[in-house]
Amino acid sequence: MSLKIRLARAGAKKRPFYRIVIADARSPRDGRFIERIGSFDPMLAKDNEKRVVLDVERAKHWLSVGAQATDRVERFLDAAGLLKRETRNNPEKAVPGKKAQERTAERAKKAEAAAAATAE
Repeated sequence: MSLKIRLARAGAKKRPFYRIVIADARSPRDGRFIERIGSFDPMLAKDNEKRVVLDVERAKHWLSVGAQATDRVERFLDAAGLLKRETRNNPEKAVPGKKAQERTAERAKKAEAAAAATAE
């Protein structure tokens, strides 16, 4: 059985609230879980101590048993000092798409032509 430490959504429409749960990887996101070890309220300010509430002892236990944390929960565990999360870097994310690159090349070509026409 593959265990995950993940978020289960609760709360009303456009008012999210998440529970940090231990669940089987095959169970649905908001469905059956084994244990609830904390909560995450994204509506609170980032410096509010109630934004992320985590039972550190239970999280240590489940990590020792072999549970894998999702990316978001891994951030919380890193902030709590339980895990060391590697920072991710995707430099290609900021690169414009193929069509946008074609448009900028076309604009540059037109600007060169206009500059050459005014120079003569």
